[in-house]
Amino acid sequence: MRFFRRKQKEFKRNKNVKIGLALGGGATRGFAHIGAFKAFEEAGIEFDFVAGTSAGSLAGAMYASGMKVDDMINIASNIREKDIKLSKIVFVPSKTDGIENLVKSALGDIDIQDLPIPFSPIVVDLKSTEEIALRRGNLAKAIAGSCAIPGVFVPVEFEDKLLADGGLQNTIPADIPKLFGCDYVVAIDVNSTRAYGTNSSKVLDVMGASIRILMKSNAIKGYVYSEVMVTPDLKRFKSTSVDGMAEMIEEGYKATLAKMPEILELFTRKPLKKKYKKGKVFASKQNEVISNEFDVRLVQVKASGESAIIKEESEVTEENNN
Repeated sequence: MRFFRRKQKEFKRNKNVKIGLALGGGATRGFAHIGAFKAFEEAGIEFDFVAGTSAGSLAGAMYASGMKVDDMINIASNIREKDIKLSKIVFVPSKTDGIENLVKSALGDIDIQDLPIPFSPIVVDLKSTEEIALRRGNLAKAIAGSCAIPGVFVPVEFEDKLLADGGLQNTIPADIPKLFGCDYVVAIDVNSTRAYGTNSSKVLDVMGASIRILMKSNAIKGYVYSEVMVTPDLKRFKSTSVDGMAEMIEEGYKATLAKMPEILELFTRKPLKKKYKKGKVFASKQNEVISNEFDVRLVQVKASGESAIIKEESEVTEENNN
């Protein structure tokens, strides 16, 4: 595979600043995340925290493991649709065994907290309806839960929870790295063309447009909470097919290179004086209310071990840095 290469200017990273990476969902369009990783690898930058939703959780786990891009491409090249969606019957949800086996084969049967780079797959608990940023527990199960699109995959049992695709509430989880102490976030939206309308008043067309509008609203946090948003041009690729994998990777690479000056600049900044106050978020109180930096609204966040249960939207508060 050939990539367009662009020489990056040398930069001096501020060692005190923490930069997070948020990887959006988009099914097979998630291959583009690998292209972004290629650009990061060439620039010599590493992120301090990674959060991913759905396909972004799978790509994010590989990145957080320290895996090289060439190895990711090799794994991606061998993925077949039949190995992921095991059910061949239309409208019959598939078990997530294929996703779990892929994770175990690539990374081993490990826990989330075993990854060298802090990582959080985003899921929704169907029992409580809450969004959860997982920070501990079996990695393969957690990623399968984050990828469990309702109607396509069977929900995943995870401890006392029933997990479904995190995209139900947070498609591009740029708020999560900040919740875990990052100053700035780079986000990647591999499905930026998710919303388009219809001129038809037919029931199915209206329902389809309505679902796409809801999908768009679930991506808003990614744009609000990220300092840099990378949006590869993937409209011509189907999100349900592995065809065009190499081209999707290259689109992710080119889109990230185009934003690289902005990304590198984040690493030279000073840490924020206003940031998510981790000590409060993970206090023993179950309903700690923290006011938003943007003064948009108040939201409740409660702790569950080291996993954050997000009630509506994560928040920031004033914090003085030493």
